This record gives sequence, C-alpha cells and structure tokens, in this order.
Amino acid sequence: MTATWDPELYRSFDDHRSRPFHDLVARIGAPASGEGAPRRVVDAGCGPGHLTPMLARRWPDATVQAFDASPEMVASARDNGVAADVVDVVDWIPSPGTDVVVSNAVLHWVPTHAELLTRWVQALSTGSWLAVQVPGNFEAPSHVLTREVAAQPRWRDRMSLRGAETVQDPAGYADLLTAAGADTDVWETTYLQRLAGDDPVLRWIGGTALRPVRDALDDGEYAAFVDELGGRLRMAYPPSADGTTWFPFRRIFAVARVR
Repeated sequence: MTATWDPELYRSFDDHRSRPFHDLVARIGAPASGEGAPRRVVDAGCGPGHLTPMLARRWPDATVQAFDASPEMVASARDNGVAADVVDVVDWIPSPGTDVVVSNAVLHWVPTHAELLTRWVQALSTGSWLAVQVPGNFEAPSHVLTREVAAQPRWRDRMSLRGAETVQDPAGYADLLTAAGADTDVWETTYLQRLAGDDPVLRWIGGTALRPVRDALDDGEYAAFVDELGGRLRMAYPPSADGTTWFPFRRIFAVARVR
C-alpha cells in the first residue's frame, strides 16, 4: 500500500463513496449499548476520517480507533477531529477487547489480504464482528482500459496494475471467513452511479485506481497517460442527453461474526 493519496480528490465523490460504508455497517449486529455492546471499534483504513464518526454514533459507549497507511489521509482525518494513527493494515492485528473491525474499500490494495483476514478472525474473540467491503469492478471498462494503456510499450515497464485476481468473488470470501472460524453474511451490489461534468469517470478513478500510475510517472508523463485514457473512457461511458454519465460500480461485502 505505497500509493500516495489526495484526500480532497478522494472526497470529491463523497456521496457515492460513503454509501457502501453505510450499507456495510448496517449489517453488523452488535448492539449500540447494554449487554453485548462493543468495547472497542476499529476503522481499519479510515481514509480522510469523514466516516469514522458514524461508528462513534452507532456505538457511543465504545472506544473508537482509526488508522490508515497514508500520512496524507491521516492528516486529513485529524483535521476532521478524528484521532487517527499512521498504521499499515498489513502490520495491524486486533488487540484484546476489540469487538468490531470495519475495513471499507481498503483490502484490495493488499495482495495478501486473504491471509490477513484469516489472522484477524483468529485474533478476535468469540462474538466479535468483522465487516469488509472491497470494490469488485476490476473487469469494468474503466479498469480494463487503464490496464490497456499501461501495457503500451512506453508505460509497461513503469508500472504493474492488477486485474480480476485483485479480489475474490463473494463465494471465495464466504469460504475463507467460514474456514477461519466465523459465521458469514456475504453479498455483492452494483451501484449505478450518476456522474456529471467533463470526464467524470476519469476524475473518479483519478482518486483511486490511478494513484499507482500517478506515483510511477512524472507530471508530463502522467498528463500524456490520462489524455490517452480519457479519450477511451469517453467512448466507453458516453453521457446521456441530459449530461449524465452512468457509471456501474460493483462492490463485494462480507460481515462475519467470530464463533
């Protein structure tokens, strides 16, 4: 997880990026208070921290911990009043007393996240909850076209972008978490996102999927890359008559309760 991040660009599509977080947390069955309420809730990969306060509102008696591997994101989270720390999820293990772990749109950046999920389940105590969401759109035109441009001779030795192998399908996560020792609830949703403005799909992936590209190229090279990619994306995602660009986005969810 070495890509640098622009919190302002990431939040430019805040409503679309926030909705999966709400849908994920809604399926966690831990009570808000009283017997069985969580002692510690962790936002693992909190990004700019704008969603972390929702966890505090959902579980007001819990200690809420937040961290992210990106210093830029952690700085933004702290500016938002969240006491976040710079920690990579690869190095993190739930401490005793952790009853809810939420990882939203983070683990697809970790090639070994299957092993990581197993370690987390095994470190959590019986009755604890683990909730994970990852994008499942690596075969969508937005990502396929990005890989096609990156595979051209002028770029191919500069970067390596992963494809469908980046994440498992829902059944894969269900099998993984069940074998690790948890009861699981796994599903997928395709959000048909309404985007507007010039090159909205390019702007969307500029805050996420294009971060490794941006890190690999200098300013001039990156401008040339996105100029070529932008043309391809405009053909793949033409705007409707009213200017709307419809952008299907598949996401995979898993909520597990440790046995």
